[in-house]
Amino acid sequence: METYTEPSVPVSPERRGRRLPNWGTVAEATVFLLFAIFFITYGETPYLGGDGLGLVGADEPRYAQIAHEMLDRFDQAHTLKGKLSACVTPYLYGRPWLEKPALYYWRAMFVFQEFGVHDWSARLPSSSFAFIMAALIYLHMRRFRRGGHLDAALITVGCAAIIGFARGASTDMQMAAPLCIGLLGWYAWYETDSKFWLFDIYFFTGVATLAKGPVAPFLAFMVIASFAALRKEWSIIKRSVWWPGIILYFAIVLPWFIAVQHQNSTFFREFFLEHNLERFATNRYQHQQPFWYYAVVVFLGIMPWTVISARALWDGIKTSVAEWRLRHASNSTLKVGRPGDAFPEFLVIWAVIPIIFFTFSQSKLPGYILPSIPPITILTGDYLFRRRGPGLSRWELGGHAVFSAIMTMFALLLPWFVVHGPKMPPLQPFLIALVTALGAALLIVVVVNGFGVARLRLVTSGVLVVLVLFLYGVGPVFGIPPVDASKRVIRLLDRSYSARPLADRLAALAPPNETVAVFRVRRDVEYGLAFYRNHEVVNYEEDGVPAEQHLLVARVTGRNGADLHTPAALEEYLEGRHYEELFSWPEQGLEVYMVGAR
Repeated sequence: METYTEPSVPVSPERRGRRLPNWGTVAEATVFLLFAIFFITYGETPYLGGDGLGLVGADEPRYAQIAHEMLDRFDQAHTLKGKLSACVTPYLYGRPWLEKPALYYWRAMFVFQEFGVHDWSARLPSSSFAFIMAALIYLHMRRFRRGGHLDAALITVGCAAIIGFARGASTDMQMAAPLCIGLLGWYAWYETDSKFWLFDIYFFTGVATLAKGPVAPFLAFMVIASFAALRKEWSIIKRSVWWPGIILYFAIVLPWFIAVQHQNSTFFREFFLEHNLERFATNRYQHQQPFWYYAVVVFLGIMPWTVISARALWDGIKTSVAEWRLRHASNSTLKVGRPGDAFPEFLVIWAVIPIIFFTFSQSKLPGYILPSIPPITILTGDYLFRRRGPGLSRWELGGHAVFSAIMTMFALLLPWFVVHGPKMPPLQPFLIALVTALGAALLIVVVVNGFGVARLRLVTSGVLVVLVLFLYGVGPVFGIPPVDASKRVIRLLDRSYSARPLADRLAALAPPNETVAVFRVRRDVEYGLAFYRNHEVVNYEEDGVPAEQHLLVARVTGRNGADLHTPAALEEYLEGRHYEELFSWPEQGLEVYMVGAR
Protein backbone atom coordinates (compact mmCIF):
# COMPACT_ATOMS: atom_id res chain seq x y z
CA MET A 1 0.00 0.00 0.00
CA GLU A 2 1.46 3.31 -1.09
CA THR A 3 1.43 6.36 1.13
CA TYR A 4 0.37 9.50 -0.60
CA THR A 5 2.36 12.60 0.24
CA GLU A 6 1.28 16.03 -0.84
CA PRO A 7 3.89 17.83 -2.84
CA SER A 8 5.51 20.66 -0.90
CA VAL A 9 4.47 24.14 -1.87
CA PRO A 10 7.45 26.17 -3.04
CA VAL A 11 8.20 29.17 -0.89
CA SER A 12 7.95 32.37 -2.84
CA PRO A 13 10.84 34.84 -2.74
CA GLU A 14 8.53 37.34 -1.05
CA ARG A 15 7.69 34.94 1.80
CA ARG A 16 11.32 33.92 2.14
CA GLY A 17 12.28 37.59 2.39
CA ARG A 18 9.74 38.13 5.15
CA ARG A 19 11.29 35.32 7.19
CA LEU A 20 14.75 36.86 7.09
CA PRO A 21 15.62 40.11 8.83
CA ASN A 22 15.64 43.05 6.47
CA TRP A 23 18.73 45.02 5.64
CA GLY A 24 17.86 47.81 8.07
CA THR A 25 17.63 45.40 10.98
CA VAL A 26 20.95 43.75 10.09
CA ALA A 27 22.68 47.11 9.73
CA GLU A 28 21.23 48.34 13.02
CA ALA A 29 22.30 45.22 14.90
CA THR A 30 25.76 45.46 13.34
CA VAL A 31 26.13 49.06 14.49
CA PHE A 32 25.15 48.05 18.01
CA LEU A 33 27.56 45.10 18.09
CA LEU A 34 30.50 47.11 16.78
CA PHE A 35 30.09 49.97 19.23
CA ALA A 36 29.21 47.72 22.18
CA ILE A 37 32.20 45.44 21.69
CA PHE A 38 34.51 48.41 21.16
CA PHE A 39 33.39 50.46 24.18
CA ILE A 40 33.23 47.48 26.54
CA THR A 41 36.36 45.56 25.57
CA TYR A 42 38.78 47.74 23.62
CA GLY A 43 42.01 48.13 25.54
CA GLU A 44 41.04 45.35 27.94
CA THR A 45 42.25 42.20 26.19
CA PRO A 46 45.43 41.42 24.20
CA TYR A 47 43.28 40.69 21.17
CA LEU A 48 41.55 44.07 20.86
CA GLY A 49 43.52 47.14 21.85
CA GLY A 50 45.92 45.33 24.15
CA ASP A 51 45.76 44.87 27.92
CA GLY A 52 47.43 48.20 28.52
CA LEU A 53 46.22 48.98 32.04
CA GLY A 54 46.89 46.62 34.94
CA LEU A 55 44.57 46.17 37.90
CA VAL A 56 43.92 49.42 39.75
CA GLY A 57 42.47 50.26 43.13
CA ALA A 58 42.37 47.91 46.11
CA ASP A 59 39.35 45.83 45.09
CA GLU A 60 40.45 44.66 41.63
CA PRO A 61 43.65 42.84 42.64
CA ARG A 62 42.05 41.56 45.85
CA TYR A 63 39.03 40.03 44.12
CA ALA A 64 41.20 38.60 41.36
CA GLN A 65 43.51 37.01 43.93
CA ILE A 66 40.56 35.45 45.75
CA ALA A 67 39.36 33.87 42.50
CA HIS A 68 42.90 32.64 41.83
CA GLU A 69 43.16 30.98 45.23
CA MET A 70 39.72 29.41 44.91
CA LEU A 71 40.75 28.01 41.53
CA ASP A 72 43.92 26.56 43.06
CA ARG A 73 41.83 24.82 45.73
CA PHE A 74 39.42 23.60 43.07
CA ASP A 75 42.26 22.14 40.98
CA GLN A 76 43.85 20.48 44.01
CA ALA A 77 40.62 18.67 44.94
CA HIS A 78 40.35 15.13 43.55
CA THR A 79 36.71 14.34 44.28
CA LEU A 80 33.46 15.96 43.21
CA LYS A 81 32.67 16.74 46.84
CA GLY A 82 36.06 18.35 47.28
CA LYS A 83 35.68 20.46 44.16
CA LEU A 84 32.22 21.65 45.21
CA SER A 85 33.56 22.44 48.66
CA ALA A 86 36.37 24.50 47.12
CA CYS A 87 33.75 26.70 45.43
CA VAL A 88 32.04 27.67 48.69
CA THR A 89 34.38 29.76 50.85
CA PRO A 90 36.34 32.62 49.27
CA TYR A 91 39.96 32.68 50.50
CA LEU A 92 42.50 35.49 50.49
CA TYR A 93 46.06 34.49 51.38
CA GLY A 94 44.75 31.24 52.80
CA ARG A 95 42.20 32.89 55.10
CA PRO A 96 38.40 33.03 54.60
CA TRP A 97 37.25 36.30 53.07
CA LEU A 98 33.53 36.69 53.71
CA GLU A 99 32.93 40.25 52.56
CA LYS A 100 31.01 39.38 49.36
CA PRO A 101 29.09 36.39 47.95
CA ALA A 102 30.83 34.16 45.45
CA LEU A 103 29.36 34.99 42.02
CA TYR A 104 32.27 37.08 40.77
CA TYR A 105 34.79 34.54 42.05
CA TRP A 106 33.01 31.66 40.29
CA ARG A 107 32.86 33.51 37.00
CA ALA A 108 36.51 34.61 37.28
CA MET A 109 37.53 31.02 38.08
CA PHE A 110 35.82 29.83 34.91
CA VAL A 111 37.54 32.53 32.84
CA PHE A 112 40.92 31.73 34.44
CA GLN A 113 40.47 28.10 33.45
CA GLU A 114 39.83 29.07 29.83
CA PHE A 115 42.29 31.94 29.35
CA GLY A 116 44.74 31.64 32.24
CA VAL A 117 45.20 33.87 35.29
CA HIS A 118 45.73 37.38 33.97
CA ASP A 119 44.58 40.82 34.97
CA TRP A 120 42.65 41.20 31.72
CA SER A 121 40.88 37.85 32.16
CA ALA A 122 39.88 38.91 35.69
CA ARG A 123 37.88 41.72 34.06
CA LEU A 124 35.96 39.55 31.59
CA PRO A 125 33.14 38.69 34.06
CA SER A 126 32.19 42.37 34.24
CA SER A 127 32.58 43.10 30.53
CA SER A 128 30.54 40.03 29.55
CA PHE A 129 27.70 41.00 31.91
CA ALA A 130 27.80 44.59 30.63
CA PHE A 131 27.48 43.35 27.06
CA ILE A 132 24.59 41.02 27.91
CA MET A 133 22.83 43.85 29.75
CA ALA A 134 23.22 46.25 26.80
CA ALA A 135 22.08 43.59 24.32
CA LEU A 136 18.94 42.87 26.34
CA ILE A 137 18.21 46.59 26.67
CA TYR A 138 18.41 46.75 22.87
CA LEU A 139 16.12 43.72 22.42
CA HIS A 140 13.65 44.79 25.11
CA MET A 141 13.32 48.29 23.73
CA ARG A 142 13.08 46.96 20.19
CA ARG A 143 10.10 44.84 21.19
CA PHE A 144 8.31 47.12 23.64
CA ARG A 145 9.46 50.66 22.70
CA ARG A 146 10.54 50.32 19.11
CA GLY A 147 12.27 53.38 17.75
CA GLY A 148 14.49 54.37 20.65
CA HIS A 149 16.10 50.94 21.10
CA LEU A 150 19.39 51.64 19.31
CA ASP A 151 19.74 55.04 20.99
CA ALA A 152 19.18 53.48 24.42
CA ALA A 153 21.68 50.68 23.80
CA LEU A 154 24.41 52.93 22.40
CA ILE A 155 23.99 55.49 25.16
CA THR A 156 24.23 52.67 27.71
CA VAL A 157 27.54 51.32 26.39
CA GLY A 158 28.80 54.83 25.62
CA CYS A 159 28.48 56.49 29.02
CA ALA A 160 31.39 56.84 31.42
CA ALA A 161 29.96 54.64 34.20
CA ILE A 162 29.33 51.61 32.00
CA ILE A 163 32.63 51.97 30.12
CA GLY A 164 34.45 52.16 33.46
CA PHE A 165 32.69 49.46 35.47
CA ALA A 166 32.57 47.08 32.51
CA ARG A 167 36.37 47.03 32.74
CA GLY A 168 36.52 46.41 36.47
CA ALA A 169 37.39 43.16 38.21
CA SER A 170 34.71 43.85 40.81
CA THR A 171 31.24 42.91 41.98
CA ASP A 172 29.44 46.10 40.93
CA MET A 173 28.55 45.04 37.39
CA GLN A 174 27.81 41.52 38.67
CA MET A 175 24.82 42.97 40.53
CA ALA A 176 23.79 45.88 38.32
CA ALA A 177 23.49 43.90 35.08
CA PRO A 178 21.30 41.02 36.36
CA LEU A 179 19.15 43.46 38.35
CA CYS A 180 18.62 45.54 35.21
CA ILE A 181 17.62 42.46 33.19
CA GLY A 182 15.28 41.30 35.95
CA LEU A 183 13.51 44.65 36.27
CA LEU A 184 13.07 44.92 32.50
CA GLY A 185 11.58 41.44 32.56
CA TRP A 186 9.20 42.41 35.34
CA TYR A 187 7.97 45.42 33.41
CA ALA A 188 7.47 43.23 30.32
CA TRP A 189 5.26 41.02 32.52
CA TYR A 190 3.39 44.13 33.71
CA GLU A 191 2.61 45.09 30.13
CA THR A 192 1.84 41.60 28.78
CA ASP A 193 0.67 39.71 31.89
CA SER A 194 2.72 36.76 30.63
CA LYS A 195 4.36 34.60 33.30
CA PHE A 196 7.21 34.00 30.88
CA TRP A 197 8.53 37.48 31.66
CA LEU A 198 7.93 37.16 35.40
CA PHE A 199 10.55 34.43 35.40
CA ASP A 200 13.21 37.09 34.75
CA ILE A 201 12.75 39.05 37.98
CA TYR A 202 13.14 35.97 40.16
CA PHE A 203 15.99 34.37 38.25
CA PHE A 204 18.12 37.46 37.71
CA THR A 205 17.46 38.89 41.18
CA GLY A 206 18.75 35.57 42.51
CA VAL A 207 21.89 35.99 40.41
CA ALA A 208 22.30 39.58 41.65
CA THR A 209 21.92 38.35 45.26
CA LEU A 210 24.87 36.02 44.71
CA ALA A 211 26.85 39.06 43.58
CA LYS A 212 26.27 41.45 46.50
CA GLY A 213 23.77 39.96 48.90
CA PRO A 214 20.36 41.09 50.18
CA VAL A 215 20.62 44.61 48.76
CA ALA A 216 19.61 43.23 45.33
CA PRO A 217 16.15 41.86 46.30
CA PHE A 218 15.63 44.89 48.56
CA LEU A 219 16.18 47.32 45.68
CA ALA A 220 14.01 45.26 43.34
CA PHE A 221 11.17 45.18 45.87
CA MET A 222 11.43 48.91 46.60
CA VAL A 223 11.28 49.78 42.89
CA ILE A 224 8.21 47.58 42.32
CA ALA A 225 6.45 48.70 45.51
CA SER A 226 7.08 52.38 44.77
CA PHE A 227 5.80 51.89 41.24
CA ALA A 228 2.64 50.22 42.59
CA ALA A 229 2.13 53.14 44.99
CA LEU A 230 2.56 55.72 42.24
CA ARG A 231 0.16 53.88 39.94
CA LYS A 232 -2.21 53.18 42.82
CA GLU A 233 -2.21 49.55 41.69
CA TRP A 234 -1.39 47.65 44.86
CA SER A 235 -2.67 44.46 43.26
CA ILE A 236 0.45 44.20 41.10
CA ILE A 237 2.52 43.36 44.20
CA LYS A 238 0.22 40.45 44.98
CA ARG A 239 0.17 39.35 41.34
CA SER A 240 3.98 39.54 41.23
CA VAL A 241 4.18 36.88 43.96
CA TRP A 242 4.68 33.75 41.86
CA TRP A 243 5.44 30.55 43.74
CA PRO A 244 7.51 28.91 40.98
CA GLY A 245 9.59 32.10 40.87
CA ILE A 246 10.04 32.17 44.64
CA ILE A 247 11.17 28.54 44.59
CA LEU A 248 13.56 29.36 41.74
CA TYR A 249 15.01 32.35 43.62
CA PHE A 250 15.72 30.35 46.78
CA ALA A 251 17.04 27.43 44.73
CA ILE A 252 19.62 29.82 43.28
CA VAL A 253 20.50 31.64 46.49
CA LEU A 254 20.15 29.28 49.46
CA PRO A 255 22.63 26.49 48.54
CA TRP A 256 25.64 28.81 48.70
CA PHE A 257 24.47 30.74 51.78
CA ILE A 258 23.78 27.53 53.69
CA ALA A 259 27.05 25.92 52.59
CA VAL A 260 29.21 28.92 53.46
CA GLN A 261 27.57 29.24 56.88
CA HIS A 262 28.21 25.53 57.44
CA GLN A 263 31.89 25.95 56.60
CA ASN A 264 32.29 29.27 58.46
CA SER A 265 30.37 29.78 61.68
CA THR A 266 31.19 33.51 61.64
CA PHE A 267 29.69 34.10 58.18
CA PHE A 268 26.35 35.51 59.37
CA ARG A 269 28.04 38.03 61.65
CA GLU A 270 30.75 39.07 59.19
CA PHE A 271 28.64 39.24 56.05
CA PHE A 272 25.18 40.34 57.15
CA LEU A 273 25.98 42.37 60.26
CA GLU A 274 29.40 43.85 59.48
CA HIS A 275 29.53 44.14 55.69
CA ASN A 276 25.87 44.99 55.14
CA LEU A 277 24.26 46.61 58.18
CA GLU A 278 27.36 48.21 59.70
CA ARG A 279 28.62 49.31 56.29
CA PHE A 280 25.31 51.12 55.75
CA ALA A 281 24.85 52.55 59.24
CA THR A 282 28.43 53.46 60.22
CA ASN A 283 31.70 54.71 58.77
CA ARG A 284 33.56 51.61 59.90
CA TYR A 285 35.17 51.09 56.49
CA GLN A 286 36.12 54.76 56.03
CA HIS A 287 34.09 55.51 52.91
CA GLN A 288 32.21 58.50 54.23
CA GLN A 289 31.18 61.12 51.70
CA PRO A 290 28.94 64.23 51.77
CA PHE A 291 25.19 63.98 51.35
CA TRP A 292 25.29 65.24 47.74
CA TYR A 293 28.00 62.76 46.70
CA TYR A 294 25.84 60.61 44.43
CA ALA A 295 24.47 63.60 42.55
CA VAL A 296 28.05 64.22 41.39
CA VAL A 297 28.64 60.50 40.70
CA VAL A 298 25.56 60.27 38.47
CA PHE A 299 26.43 63.61 36.83
CA LEU A 300 29.87 62.27 35.86
CA GLY A 301 28.76 58.68 35.25
CA ILE A 302 26.35 59.66 32.48
CA MET A 303 28.97 61.77 30.64
CA PRO A 304 28.89 62.80 27.84
CA TRP A 305 25.10 62.44 27.83
CA THR A 306 24.57 64.37 31.07
CA VAL A 307 22.58 67.31 29.70
CA ILE A 308 20.18 65.27 27.58
CA SER A 309 19.87 62.61 30.31
CA ALA A 310 18.97 65.32 32.84
CA ARG A 311 16.34 66.63 30.45
CA ALA A 312 14.99 63.13 29.83
CA LEU A 313 14.90 62.40 33.57
CA TRP A 314 13.10 65.67 34.24
CA ASP A 315 10.63 64.88 31.49
CA GLY A 316 10.04 61.46 33.07
CA ILE A 317 9.56 63.03 36.52
CA LYS A 318 6.98 65.46 35.16
CA THR A 319 5.16 62.58 33.49
CA SER A 320 5.21 60.63 36.74
CA VAL A 321 3.85 63.56 38.76
CA ALA A 322 1.11 64.17 36.21
CA GLU A 323 0.20 60.49 36.27
CA TRP A 324 0.10 60.48 40.06
CA ARG A 325 -2.18 63.52 40.11
CA LEU A 326 -4.40 61.99 37.45
CA ARG A 327 -4.78 58.75 39.35
CA HIS A 328 -5.58 60.54 42.58
CA ALA A 329 -8.01 62.97 40.98
CA SER A 330 -11.58 62.93 42.26
CA ASN A 331 -12.93 62.67 38.70
CA SER A 332 -12.52 58.97 38.04
CA THR A 333 -13.42 59.35 34.37
CA LEU A 334 -10.04 61.00 33.77
CA LYS A 335 -8.07 58.04 35.06
CA VAL A 336 -6.11 55.87 32.65
CA GLY A 337 -5.01 52.33 33.06
CA ARG A 338 -3.01 51.38 29.97
CA PRO A 339 0.26 49.82 31.21
CA GLY A 340 2.19 51.25 28.30
CA ASP A 341 1.72 54.76 29.72
CA ALA A 342 3.76 53.77 32.77
CA PHE A 343 7.21 53.00 31.32
CA PRO A 344 8.72 56.48 31.96
CA GLU A 345 7.40 56.38 35.53
CA PHE A 346 8.89 52.94 36.09
CA LEU A 347 12.29 54.08 34.79
CA VAL A 348 12.26 57.21 36.95
CA ILE A 349 11.47 55.22 40.09
CA TRP A 350 14.10 52.64 39.20
CA ALA A 351 16.68 55.41 38.71
CA VAL A 352 16.02 57.35 41.92
CA ILE A 353 15.47 54.50 44.42
CA PRO A 354 19.15 53.35 44.57
CA ILE A 355 20.34 56.97 44.70
CA ILE A 356 18.01 57.86 47.57
CA PHE A 357 18.75 54.65 49.46
CA PHE A 358 22.54 54.87 49.29
CA THR A 359 22.53 58.61 49.96
CA PHE A 360 21.54 57.73 53.52
CA SER A 361 24.35 55.18 53.77
CA GLN A 362 27.31 56.20 55.91
CA SER A 363 29.58 54.30 53.54
CA LYS A 364 29.53 55.58 49.97
CA LEU A 365 31.34 54.23 46.92
CA PRO A 366 30.64 55.11 43.26
CA GLY A 367 29.64 51.58 42.29
CA TYR A 368 26.76 51.46 44.75
CA ILE A 369 24.46 53.43 42.45
CA LEU A 370 25.47 51.66 39.23
CA PRO A 371 21.93 50.12 39.10
CA SER A 372 20.61 53.67 38.55
CA ILE A 373 22.54 54.18 35.31
CA PRO A 374 20.66 51.82 32.90
CA PRO A 375 17.19 53.33 33.52
CA ILE A 376 18.61 56.81 32.91
CA THR A 377 20.24 55.74 29.64
CA ILE A 378 17.01 54.03 28.55
CA LEU A 379 15.04 57.18 29.36
CA THR A 380 17.57 59.18 27.36
CA GLY A 381 17.30 56.92 24.32
CA ASP A 382 13.51 57.01 24.43
CA TYR A 383 13.55 60.79 24.83
CA LEU A 384 15.85 61.28 21.82
CA PHE A 385 13.54 59.15 19.69
CA ARG A 386 10.57 61.29 20.67
CA ARG A 387 12.53 64.46 19.85
CA ARG A 388 13.37 63.42 16.29
CA GLY A 389 10.36 65.25 14.94
CA PRO A 390 10.44 68.55 16.89
CA GLY A 391 14.21 68.42 17.38
CA LEU A 392 16.31 69.39 20.39
CA SER A 393 16.21 72.84 21.86
CA ARG A 394 19.26 75.07 21.54
CA TRP A 395 20.27 74.62 25.16
CA GLU A 396 19.89 70.84 24.94
CA LEU A 397 22.03 70.49 21.82
CA GLY A 398 24.43 73.23 22.91
CA GLY A 399 24.75 71.78 26.42
CA HIS A 400 25.44 68.31 25.04
CA ALA A 401 28.07 69.70 22.68
CA VAL A 402 29.71 71.64 25.53
CA PHE A 403 29.82 68.59 27.80
CA SER A 404 31.30 66.50 24.99
CA ALA A 405 33.91 69.23 24.51
CA ILE A 406 34.72 69.30 28.24
CA MET A 407 35.18 65.54 28.29
CA THR A 408 37.35 65.72 25.17
CA MET A 409 39.53 68.44 26.65
CA PHE A 410 39.94 66.59 29.94
CA ALA A 411 40.89 63.35 28.17
CA LEU A 412 43.52 65.10 26.05
CA LEU A 413 45.03 66.88 29.09
CA LEU A 414 44.85 63.78 31.32
CA PRO A 415 48.53 62.84 30.80
CA TRP A 416 49.58 66.31 31.99
CA PHE A 417 47.43 66.13 35.12
CA VAL A 418 48.69 62.62 35.91
CA VAL A 419 52.30 63.76 35.85
CA HIS A 420 52.01 67.29 37.26
CA GLY A 421 48.86 67.21 39.37
CA PRO A 422 46.21 69.98 39.39
CA LYS A 423 48.38 72.59 37.73
CA MET A 424 47.60 74.73 34.71
CA PRO A 425 49.15 73.06 31.64
CA PRO A 426 51.45 74.98 29.29
CA LEU A 427 49.87 77.13 26.61
CA GLN A 428 50.61 74.87 23.62
CA PRO A 429 49.01 71.61 24.87
CA PHE A 430 46.17 73.62 26.39
CA LEU A 431 45.40 75.30 23.05
CA ILE A 432 45.63 71.99 21.18
CA ALA A 433 43.16 70.40 23.61
CA LEU A 434 40.88 73.44 23.46
CA VAL A 435 40.78 73.56 19.65
CA THR A 436 40.16 69.81 19.45
CA ALA A 437 37.37 70.05 22.02
CA LEU A 438 35.74 72.94 20.14
CA GLY A 439 36.04 70.90 16.95
CA ALA A 440 34.22 67.99 18.58
CA ALA A 441 31.46 70.30 19.80
CA LEU A 442 31.13 71.94 16.40
CA LEU A 443 30.99 68.55 14.69
CA ILE A 444 28.09 67.47 16.91
CA VAL A 445 26.14 70.67 16.29
CA VAL A 446 26.70 70.60 12.51
CA VAL A 447 25.76 66.93 12.15
CA VAL A 448 22.59 67.21 14.23
CA ASN A 449 21.48 70.43 12.54
CA GLY A 450 22.21 68.97 9.11
CA PHE A 451 21.00 65.40 9.48
CA GLY A 452 18.65 65.42 12.46
CA VAL A 453 18.52 64.14 16.03
CA ALA A 454 18.74 60.54 14.78
CA ARG A 455 22.44 61.10 14.01
CA LEU A 456 23.32 62.37 17.49
CA ARG A 457 24.01 58.87 18.79
CA LEU A 458 26.49 58.16 15.99
CA VAL A 459 28.39 61.44 16.02
CA THR A 460 28.73 61.37 19.82
CA SER A 461 29.83 57.74 19.72
CA GLY A 462 32.37 58.68 17.06
CA VAL A 463 33.88 61.31 19.36
CA LEU A 464 34.06 58.71 22.14
CA VAL A 465 35.81 56.24 19.83
CA VAL A 466 38.55 58.79 19.14
CA LEU A 467 39.00 59.47 22.87
CA VAL A 468 39.24 55.76 23.67
CA LEU A 469 41.86 55.34 20.93
CA PHE A 470 43.78 58.31 22.36
CA LEU A 471 43.81 56.80 25.85
CA TYR A 472 44.43 53.15 24.94
CA GLY A 473 46.34 53.57 21.69
CA VAL A 474 45.79 52.03 18.28
CA GLY A 475 45.93 48.24 18.12
CA PRO A 476 46.60 45.43 18.38
CA VAL A 477 43.50 44.14 16.58
CA PHE A 478 43.28 40.35 16.34
CA GLY A 479 46.92 39.80 15.44
CA ILE A 480 47.58 43.11 13.71
CA PRO A 481 50.38 44.75 15.72
CA PRO A 482 49.82 48.02 17.57
CA VAL A 483 51.08 51.45 16.65
CA ASP A 484 53.72 51.75 19.34
CA ALA A 485 53.83 55.56 19.41
CA SER A 486 50.10 55.67 20.24
CA LYS A 487 50.60 53.70 23.47
CA ARG A 488 52.34 56.41 25.48
CA VAL A 489 49.25 57.54 27.39
CA ILE A 490 48.14 54.09 28.53
CA ARG A 491 51.71 53.20 29.54
CA LEU A 492 51.85 56.34 31.66
CA LEU A 493 48.52 55.47 33.29
CA ASP A 494 49.74 51.92 33.89
CA ARG A 495 52.92 53.07 35.63
CA SER A 496 51.02 55.69 37.65
CA TYR A 497 48.01 53.68 38.87
CA SER A 498 48.77 49.97 38.60
CA ALA A 499 51.26 47.79 40.46
CA ARG A 500 51.87 45.63 37.37
CA PRO A 501 54.92 47.44 35.93
CA LEU A 502 56.49 47.59 39.39
CA ALA A 503 55.79 43.88 39.93
CA ASP A 504 57.46 43.10 36.61
CA ARG A 505 60.53 45.06 37.71
CA LEU A 506 60.61 43.27 41.07
CA ALA A 507 60.31 39.88 39.36
CA ALA A 508 63.73 40.44 37.80
CA LEU A 509 65.20 40.96 41.29
CA ALA A 510 63.39 38.32 43.34
CA PRO A 511 61.51 35.14 42.39
CA PRO A 512 57.80 35.01 43.35
CA ASN A 513 58.47 32.84 46.41
CA GLU A 514 60.92 35.33 47.95
CA THR A 515 59.69 37.89 50.47
CA VAL A 516 58.54 41.32 49.40
CA ALA A 517 57.52 43.82 52.07
CA VAL A 518 55.77 47.18 51.93
CA PHE A 519 55.85 50.25 54.13
CA ARG A 520 53.37 53.14 54.07
CA VAL A 521 52.13 52.24 50.60
CA ARG A 522 48.50 52.53 49.51
CA ARG A 523 46.36 49.42 49.69
CA ASP A 524 46.13 49.20 45.91
CA VAL A 525 49.91 48.83 45.69
CA GLU A 526 49.97 46.19 48.43
CA TYR A 527 47.15 44.09 46.96
CA GLY A 528 48.42 44.64 43.42
CA LEU A 529 51.91 43.33 44.19
CA ALA A 530 50.36 40.35 45.98
CA PHE A 531 48.24 39.45 42.94
CA TYR A 532 50.99 39.79 40.36
CA ARG A 533 53.41 37.80 42.50
CA ASN A 534 50.67 35.39 43.66
CA HIS A 535 52.04 35.70 47.16
CA GLU A 536 51.07 37.80 50.16
CA VAL A 537 53.38 40.71 50.81
CA VAL A 538 54.52 41.63 54.32
CA ASN A 539 53.30 44.94 55.71
CA TYR A 540 55.82 46.45 58.13
CA GLU A 541 53.15 48.36 60.05
CA GLU A 542 50.88 45.33 60.51
CA ASP A 543 53.17 42.28 60.43
CA GLY A 544 56.52 43.63 61.55
CA VAL A 545 59.86 43.36 59.77
CA PRO A 546 60.78 39.92 58.31
CA ALA A 547 63.95 38.40 59.66
CA GLU A 548 65.20 37.20 56.28
CA GLN A 549 66.62 39.29 53.44
CA HIS A 550 63.83 40.87 51.43
CA LEU A 551 62.80 43.57 49.02
CA LEU A 552 61.02 46.56 50.51
CA VAL A 553 58.67 48.90 48.64
CA ALA A 554 58.21 52.11 50.62
CA ARG A 555 56.24 55.23 49.89
CA VAL A 556 58.40 58.32 50.29
CA THR A 557 56.21 61.09 48.87
CA GLY A 558 52.51 61.79 49.32
CA ARG A 559 50.05 63.97 47.47
CA ASN A 560 51.53 66.90 45.57
CA GLY A 561 55.02 65.58 46.31
CA ALA A 562 54.80 65.99 50.09
CA ASP A 563 57.80 64.44 51.86
CA LEU A 564 56.67 61.61 54.18
CA HIS A 565 60.10 61.41 55.94
CA THR A 566 60.16 57.69 55.25
CA PRO A 567 63.95 57.11 55.63
CA ALA A 568 63.86 58.36 59.22
CA ALA A 569 60.94 56.08 60.03
CA LEU A 570 62.72 53.13 58.40
CA GLU A 571 65.71 53.60 60.65
CA GLU A 572 63.47 52.98 63.64
CA TYR A 573 61.84 49.88 62.12
CA LEU A 574 65.07 48.29 60.87
CA GLU A 575 67.03 48.92 64.09
CA GLY A 576 70.45 49.15 62.47
CA ARG A 577 69.96 46.48 59.77
CA HIS A 578 71.73 47.14 56.50
CA TYR A 579 69.59 48.29 53.58
CA GLU A 580 70.30 49.94 50.26
CA GLU A 581 68.20 51.73 47.70
CA LEU A 582 67.78 49.84 44.42
CA PHE A 583 65.59 52.14 42.34
CA SER A 584 62.81 54.66 42.62
CA TRP A 585 59.31 54.66 41.16
CA PRO A 586 58.46 58.37 40.96
CA GLU A 587 55.06 57.91 39.27
CA GLN A 588 53.69 56.59 42.57
CA GLY A 589 56.14 58.17 44.99
CA LEU A 590 57.87 54.86 45.83
CA GLU A 591 61.40 53.70 46.61
CA VAL A 592 62.56 50.08 46.44
CA TYR A 593 65.19 48.84 48.89
CA MET A 594 67.06 45.61 49.51
CA VAL A 595 67.01 44.88 53.26
CA GLY A 596 69.60 42.49 54.62
CA ALA A 597 68.90 39.57 56.93
CA ARG A 598 68.81 40.10 60.68
